[in-house]
Order: sequence, then structure tokens, then C-alpha cells
Amino acid sequence: MRVGQGFDVHKFEAGRELWLGGIKIEDHIGLAGHSDADVLIHAVIDALLGACGIGDIGELFPDSDNAFKGIRSTILLEKVVSELEAAGHKIINVDSVIICETPKILPYKTKMRETLAGIMKIPLDRVMIKGKTTEKLGFTGRKEGIAATAVALLEENNEKS
Repeated sequence: MRVGQGFDVHKFEAGRELWLGGIKIEDHIGLAGHSDADVLIHAVIDALLGACGIGDIGELFPDSDNAFKGIRSTILLEKVVSELEAAGHKIINVDSVIICETPKILPYKTKMRETLAGIMKIPLDRVMIKGKTTEKLGFTGRKEGIAATAVALLEENNEKS
């Protein structure tokens, strides 16, 4: 068994769509970033890569590479899942937290979990997403952006590892 943790943060930016957990949040200011800036998926990717020991999101998908400009983070997650499978790892579960004052996460949580579970090829009950605020403290409390954390547990296939 291997454990990895991930963290990401993006500031709000006018004129951008808001993508969280692979779904579009309508009628909300988006996040700044080279890709679609899906802060939750970025944290999940780093947790998975950390558990597997094959780098981090910035190494695999650098913001200096125009190939990733505007790319959907779901595509990046699909690539990471393929890398993990090729390396002989199986995702057991992912637990995550989205930290923000806005948007409220509860109305979107089930769809995000379904989307991530499908991409990671694991049952829905093995993907957890929690929405938390910072009680109006810090940059998330001032509604300047969103942060996310994630923890992933992987199982190694002894034949390939």
C-alpha cells in the first residue's frame, strides 16, 4: 500500500469558467490557470502521483508547455490513471477537501464524485469530497480563490512493482 497527498490553489479570475471535480459550475467566476484550473483534480493528481512516486503535476504537465494550455483537467487525470496502471498500481480510494466560501460544494458533490470515480475506475464509495470554509479567514475566506487537498491510497501489483 502507498499513500500520497496533494494540494492546490487557484485565484478567481473574471472571464473564465469554473471547473471543479470535472464539472462546470454555472454562473460563477472561474479560476486562473494554464489549464482549466480545476483545483480539486489538480490536488487529486498530485496525491496519486505522490503515492506512485512518479513526480508531480508540474513535472508531468508543465505550465510552460502550450500543449496543456486550456486543457481539461479530466484529460490530465485520465493520463495519470493510465500511468499508474502501467506502473502496476491500483487506486484504492481518494479523500479530498475543497476549501472555499463560494461556491457552496454540497449541490455539486455527488456529480463530482461520480465524475472522478469514473475516470479513476473505482466505486463511488471510494471517492470522498468535503466542502469546507475558513470562516471568512485568509484568501479563501475573502473569496479570492479556492484551495483543495487530497489523499490517495494505492495498492501495488507485486508482479509489476
